[in-house]
Parts: sequence; C-alpha cells; structure tokens
Amino acid sequence: MSEYSVPLFELNFGEEEAEAVSAAVRSGWISMGPRVAEFEERFSAELSVKHAVAVSSCTAALHLAIAMLVKEGDEIILPSMTFVATANAVRYAGARPVFADVVSHHDLSIDPVDVANKITARTKVILPVHYGGFACDMALLRDIATKNNLHIVEDAAHAPRSWHKDERCGTIGDIGCFSFFSNKNITSAEGGMLVTNNDAFAARARLMRSHGMTTVSYDRASGHATSYDVVEMGYNYRLDDIRAALGLTQLSKLASDVETRRDLRQHYEDSLLRIDEIVVPYYESPHLSSNYILPVILSAGGAGRRDAVRKSMADRGIQTSIHYPAVHRFSTYRDDATSLPTTEYVADNEITLPLFTSMTVEQIDEVTKALSQALRDNPSH
Repeated sequence: MSEYSVPLFELNFGEEEAEAVSAAVRSGWISMGPRVAEFEERFSAELSVKHAVAVSSCTAALHLAIAMLVKEGDEIILPSMTFVATANAVRYAGARPVFADVVSHHDLSIDPVDVANKITARTKVILPVHYGGFACDMALLRDIATKNNLHIVEDAAHAPRSWHKDERCGTIGDIGCFSFFSNKNITSAEGGMLVTNNDAFAARARLMRSHGMTTVSYDRASGHATSYDVVEMGYNYRLDDIRAALGLTQLSKLASDVETRRDLRQHYEDSLLRIDEIVVPYYESPHLSSNYILPVILSAGGAGRRDAVRKSMADRGIQTSIHYPAVHRFSTYRDDATSLPTTEYVADNEITLPLFTSMTVEQIDEVTKALSQALRDNPSH
C-alpha cells in the first residue's frame, strides 16, 4: 500500500495478468518458447514493422543494435537527458558516447543542430531518445544521418504507440529499442524488444541474444533440431515465456492505456498552464505520444528549490520523481569539456508528476494544487 495519496505510478494489472502467468507455468515451458514468438509477432504487427526480437531488457536491445553497427573507438551521438542505460549500452559495444544538448525547456528531445555540430570522422550512429514518449525531430535527424552516411538507432523505451507525423516511433531509423520495465506503458516486469525492417539486422540480433547459437532450446525440445552451431560471440539476452505472457496481456491494453493517458494529460495541461512559475514541455506537440511521464520545468530556482518543492509535495501526499539527472554529470561519464547548458538547466529544474492509467481527474487536481502551494511556500527569490 502506497504511503502517498497520489503515487507516481500504479501498475495497470488485473486478473488477466495473473491468469496469463499461471497458464505459462502450467504449460510446462517457461523459458523462451511459443509465447515469446507470439509476443514478437503481435508486437511487429502493432508497429507494422517486419521484425521484432524479444530480449531481456531495452538495455540489451540497445547493446545488440549498437554492437551490430560499430567497432571499438567509434562515436555515437546521444542525449545526456536520458536514463544512463542509453549511454551504458554505447560503452558495452566499445564505442564512445558523445553527448548533445536538448532543444529547449519546451522540447526535451536531442537537438539536431547540436548533433550536426558534433559529427566527426569517427561518428557512426545517432541515438535519439523519444523522451516521455514525445517524438524527436526524426525528419531532421534522418536528413543529417543520410548526408553523413550514419545509422540511426531509436531509444523508444518511452514510446510504444507514439508517432512522428505518420510514422511510428521506433520504426523510423535502422533499429528501434523498446522497454517493458515495470513502470512503462506496457510491462513484463523486465524485458525489451528490438525492431527493424532490415532482415540481416533481425537475423543477427536473434543469434546474438542467445549466445550466437543457430538453434534454441525450444526448437530442440520440440524436435525441430537436434544440434546447434555457435557462429559468433553472443549474449544471454533472451526473454522467457512467463514475461512474454505478461507482455501479451499488457499489449492488448496498450491502445486504451495511451488513449486514457492523452485525456489525463489534457486535464493536467488545463490546470498546469494556470501556474506561472513552470514550463510544461511538449504543450501542443504536433505528434501523438504515449505520454509515459508528465514532466514540468521550474522557471527559476535551480536544484535546491526543485528539491524543496518536491519535499513540500511529498508532505502533502504527492509522490514525484526526476527524469533525469544528466548523464554527462555522473562520475563515470564526467568530462569537463562537455557543456550542455539547456540539459543542465532541465536536470536541475525538472519534476515528474504522477501519471498512470487509473488516475482520476480529482487526483490530478490534488497534484496541481499541491504543486502550486509548494511553489508559493518555496519562492525563487
């Protein structure tokens, strides 16, 4: 039971998820098998993309994608305004992350102008993150990639059922990577999906996710194969049938989840835009979004005031979070030559407000009232 009257997030789970997991257990096959295959098929159909490869996390999907495209010492341009897993996956593959700034306080997406300025002879990949489920400017990024012979890997962890114009986020670049972590729009507790329209990338991802083996245990157990070869170094990045059972059930709820979140965001905006001391990123965005999170940016005050506002809200029963501490400020990524002023401002002034499918308009009103009072109680001076 949450200690908050309005928690940051609640699972969109019911008896369907419990029954799906139970059925997987009763089937006698719980590792990667028929439910994983069905999940891949349904996810690729959902996105109208040729291939979907289920893996153990979005981090694993990013690692596989990047490993197929770079060699040791290559550079990848990505935002610092992301979860650290995005940058970690770059390092896993032996590449160097080069951080670009975000567009503005209103648009927390990677800035195409800064991307273009940071391309060198070693650059091989642009790695945009669809922050909060809102699409980056993929038209500009694609133009930059084409002119410089670069690949695009989309971190679409936040963006199932998000669009950029008439294209689905995650399907616009060479490879897209999705997350099914517990707080995402759809969850299998842990898990991820790599999607692509490239046959060769899909085939190699399937090899690499399971130790580079030419057949998997379900094929052998089903009598479809009796042996296997190992044709390259791979990883243990498989998804299992228990998590796939959860994912299948959650996928059937995705359309309604996203529709509900859009309605909730509209109610939030109607209230938040009356508060003078904040910016509401992506207000009137032209692209349909999954609305994974609801960020606001303080107009003044910095990290100290932000933290005080969050504490005041917590004292009133409202749970909040931060998305995200800037990756280039972490000890292991710190480089004094890296200056990202807009990212740094956002990192010091962003507050993530509660948003989940079962949220009520009354709870939204409670959150916005608490935020307004907390700002008054903690003036910027």
